[in-house]
Order: sequence, then structure tokens, then C-alpha cells
Amino acid sequence: MSISYHSTNKKAQKVGFREALSRGLAPDGGLYMPDSIPTLSPQNWNEFKGKDIRTIGKIMLRPWLGEFFSGDDFDQLVEDALNFDAPLVQLKENLYVLELFHGPTLAFKDFAARTMGRLMAALLRDENRELHVLTATSGDTGAAVADGFYDVPGIRVWVLYPSGKVSPLQEKQFTTLGKNITAIEVDGTFDDCQRLVKQAFVDEDLNRKMKLTSANSINIGRLLPQMVYYARAWAQLKDDAPPLFSVPSGNFGNLTAGLLAQKMGLPAAGFIAGVNSNRTFFDYIQSGTYEPRKSERTISNAMDVGDPSNFERILALYGGQINELRKYIHPYWFSDDETTAGMHEVNDTYGYVMDPHTAVGYLALKKMRRETGDKRTGIVLATAHPAKFLEVIPEEMHQHIEMPDALSKLKDRAKKSVTVSADYDAFREIVLAGR
Repeated sequence: MSISYHSTNKKAQKVGFREALSRGLAPDGGLYMPDSIPTLSPQNWNEFKGKDIRTIGKIMLRPWLGEFFSGDDFDQLVEDALNFDAPLVQLKENLYVLELFHGPTLAFKDFAARTMGRLMAALLRDENRELHVLTATSGDTGAAVADGFYDVPGIRVWVLYPSGKVSPLQEKQFTTLGKNITAIEVDGTFDDCQRLVKQAFVDEDLNRKMKLTSANSINIGRLLPQMVYYARAWAQLKDDAPPLFSVPSGNFGNLTAGLLAQKMGLPAAGFIAGVNSNRTFFDYIQSGTYEPRKSERTISNAMDVGDPSNFERILALYGGQINELRKYIHPYWFSDDETTAGMHEVNDTYGYVMDPHTAVGYLALKKMRRETGDKRTGIVLATAHPAKFLEVIPEEMHQHIEMPDALSKLKDRAKKSVTVSADYDAFREIVLAGR
């Protein structure tokens, strides 16, 4: 049975997955949400124990995507996309780290970007127009999308990023490729970049001239593959007690994917949202009032989002009821000083080096346990390899970080980017000129 998708703004027609994927954002400016969420039986979840990520991925994604492919084509797509693992590392009893940085760009977004690149190539191969992928990045999305879509025929990628607000290695990962990847350096914040992308999708004249989509987490196609590593974490636990997941959060796509997995039946005791001083979501849960604000720069830069897009989806999943949200999502926020102290603590206590984003997730789990006495198994999502953030990781930890080849080879590559103000018309001219 096919799943239809509606806009969170409820002013656009319902569409199928093909159109939701290729549009990215609904015409009314809303985000696409499934009308129904397929569920797996308790037996399915029990059978995941000990299974590898590709086996799990085929079972979880088939109800969503299987109708668009023959059995062999679908299996091959998952095999190609999810060709690296998400290992669960135990730090102590009931404390684990889910390492999501073993893909080609060393960040959790590789799971979704590699899947999306293959999905778009497969679903849109009959199109006779070039597809333009617009994506805003606060760090890791740009690298993952650039790698996942690099040199894919018929697809042109535009990566918008805030000038001076991503780490040097993150920047080199998506500004040195060329070919069908164009990096646009915006004089502004991530929220400005995200605003430019969203404005492009509701620009009727631009959409008549170009076929646009997004690879940000505003695209439902980004979230579906991310459900799989939550199930892979569950599969690696030796007991059957539902764990708590602590998720470093910026635009909240990662957390939304976990909530969707829970709706599919994932045994999860709840979710902890760790945020930095960009605490819009934290303040909402505390006060009941959502007040977007200009993002602040922090050492956990990929989470520097003042108006997280997926707030709309999270609200929709729980019927717009804040009391329902409070049952399942527990947010905590931390300053840069606290984050640095957290990195020191994990290194000194467990001999493990976390990047600053993962450290926020660790601190959030620790704080919840201290406040509530909760002793259930906790899994912290490690969203990026620490080598990507050497400039903000305490120097005494550097000797414990092995520089991956994927980063070492970037050292001598030349940056290629187009600079632009945060003005929409200026951005629009660049995209039109590059058709």
C-alpha cells in the first residue's frame, strides 16, 4: 500500500513519495509528513538482534520505498548506500555511544545523503530536466550531500553555508570538489542559508525555470534512512529493555527520525534532546511558547540553529500537544564552557574523545539521570568524528585522535566557492546564472 504525504501547513495537495522527494518543500511552504506510518511487529524487532545495518535497512525501508523498485533493485540500493556500520561502543554499564561517523565524510548525515543520492538518481532517471538540489549546511550536511551526489548525472548541487561559521575541515569537504557541486558562501548565519533555500522553493518563477529539490532535513527523504541506525543500535544491545536515546540537536532532523522509528515500533524509552545556547526548542518545552531567534555561534557549530525546521514535524507527530511532547522528549542545553568540560570528563573518565556535538548529547543524558534518578540504558548518538573539530577540542586530547585518510587528503586541496550576501535576489541570480 502506497503512503501519501501532506504538508504541515495543510494548504497543499497530498502527494506520493516520488513527488515529496523531488519537491523537498511543499508549495505552501510546509514540510511533507506521511499520512500513515507503517509499523513492524514485535517479532520483527526481536529478529533485528545481531543483524547488520543493511539487513535492517531493507526491512525498515521497504514499506516506505519498496513499491518504487523491483526487489533486486531495492536491495542493491540499500546495499550500496549503507555500506558502513554504526557500531555501539560501551563506556560503562548502561552507557553507550552509537558511532555514526564511519561513512565517507565522517558524520551521521552520510547514511541519509548516500541513500538520497541513489533514490533521486533512480526515481528521476526518466526526467529530461536537470535536477537542482539546494541545501543549507551548518557543517556536516554540506559534506555528506556533496559526497552523496557527487558526479551523479542529471543532478546539480548547490551548498549554502554561513561564512566563517563551519570548521575548516568541514568547509574543505564540500568546497573542493567542483564538477556538479557548487558551494555558496553566505555572509550570514545558517538560518539565513535555510531561509534562502526555503524562499527558492516558493518562488514560482524560479520553479518554472528550474526543477528544484532539497537535501536538507526539510526533505522527508533525508529522515527515512536515518531511522535505520536507531534500529541498528537496538540490535546491538544484549538485553531487551528499551533504551533512552540522547540526540545532539540543531535542526532536529536526527531526533525526528528517531521519533518516526519509535512510531514504527522501535523499543525506545524516550529521547533526550541536547542543544547548545541556541535553545529555542528547550525554551518552548519549558514555556509552551515557540520563539525563533537569531542563531548564536558556538563550538558545536552544526547545532547553531535558531529556528529549527523540523519543529513543525515534531509538533505534528504529537498532534500539536505540548504535554504529549513532554512525555517523550526531554531537552537540556549547555554552554561552550560546559561542553568543553564535558569533553574533558569523558576523556579523563573513559579514555574516549568526543566531538563537541556528541559531548552535548552526553551531558544531556547525564543531567537527566542526575535530575530524575533514571538508570535505564542510555545511548548517546556520536554525530561526527572528533578529528573534524580539532580547533575546538582541548589540545591535550589531540594525541588520542587519529586523523582519518578522508580528512588528511583535504589539506592541500584548493577551496572553490561563490560568495554572496544574505539577500535572496543576489542568491537567485547566482543559481540562475549557473543553470
